[in-house]
Amino acid sequence: MSSASFAFDPHDPLGLDDLLSDEDLAVRDTVRRWADDRVLPYVSDWYERGELPAIRDLARELGSIGALGMSLTGYGCAGASAVQYGLACLELEAADSGIRSLVSVQGSLAMYAIHRFGSEEQRLEWLPRMASGEVIGCFGLTEPDHGSDPAGMRTYAKREGSDWVLSGRKMWITNGSVAGVAVVWARADEGIRGFVVPTDAAGFSAPEIKHKWSLRASVTSELVLDDVRLPGDAVLPEVVGLKGPLSCLSHARYGIVWGSMGAARSCFEAALAYATTREQFGRPIGGFQLTQAKLADMAVELHKGILLAHHLGRRMDAGRLRPEQISFGKLNNVREAIEICRTARTILGANGISLEYPVMRHATNLESVLTYEGTVEMHQLVLGKALTGLDAFR
Repeated sequence: MSSASFAFDPHDPLGLDDLLSDEDLAVRDTVRRWADDRVLPYVSDWYERGELPAIRDLARELGSIGALGMSLTGYGCAGASAVQYGLACLELEAADSGIRSLVSVQGSLAMYAIHRFGSEEQRLEWLPRMASGEVIGCFGLTEPDHGSDPAGMRTYAKREGSDWVLSGRKMWITNGSVAGVAVVWARADEGIRGFVVPTDAAGFSAPEIKHKWSLRASVTSELVLDDVRLPGDAVLPEVVGLKGPLSCLSHARYGIVWGSMGAARSCFEAALAYATTREQFGRPIGGFQLTQAKLADMAVELHKGILLAHHLGRRMDAGRLRPEQISFGKLNNVREAIEICRTARTILGANGISLEYPVMRHATNLESVLTYEGTVEMHQLVLGKALTGLDAFR
């Protein structure tokens, strides 16, 4: 059959949908419809107000479509493929990074930690309710003075009889103020341990962080642990050391590889639509060479990034995805997504800074995505070490 029989699709110029199965497409379309209906009509208002007022309802709705812990198996989780989880992240972040962060922290950090390192009792107690969205979870690793170097954490867990007592602070914690359970990492005598902490425990508090200029439609908090006493079985029994939280971060970073392309897609589509309708000098600005060059470059980087994400997803499904490859994806895709957003802003001109359009919202959100779960510099060093065999971290 001649290639002329297939129309060129400006929204899928490489025909990447051909890589997806009917089930993949059904998952993607389900999440896209939900985001179109429940997020896009309201998110600019949430962002302007700096709040996510419907978060508990949104969590339950996300649970009802199987989006929470969706790549995990059992305990009410959907058991979806890595590619399907990635497609969901892309669609959610095309709506807003804060919504994807809600899902990512719930599933790839808090639920993943309990699923992989928890006891069967912990899994049965928490995972079904988290998968349904009845309980929101958060993940306490970053501290006020320790971000890129979690090994220096000061939060401490000491044994008192059969109990554990946790003291310390965590910072920049998504979902913290609305969470019913927190997975908290702390230094103990035998090494770094993870703990499942009900947020109604005495001594636990989670004041919300205000005055953010990024991820405004997201709940971000500090966690304060003031001699929080937990039973002995609150510890995650299957891991000691940093490999526990770092493996959770790898899973979450994988979602960012996809999600950042959702934000980029939203900005590209806004710029493309604007360029075909906005007229200057008597013609649509999309008819000028410089605008077409911008659109072409944006499309190339967007769809290269989606293709990269898809490749990493297939490797994850095959059990062959390495942490260094996830660093490769996050480094490239978030960096390119920010550039796509900035270029889209130039096409929209002054309208690009208005919340009437999604561009500036995505651009400011991505400044946080660029930094969290591994800064550019940390991922560069991960790749540098993998390429040279030499450790430049210290």
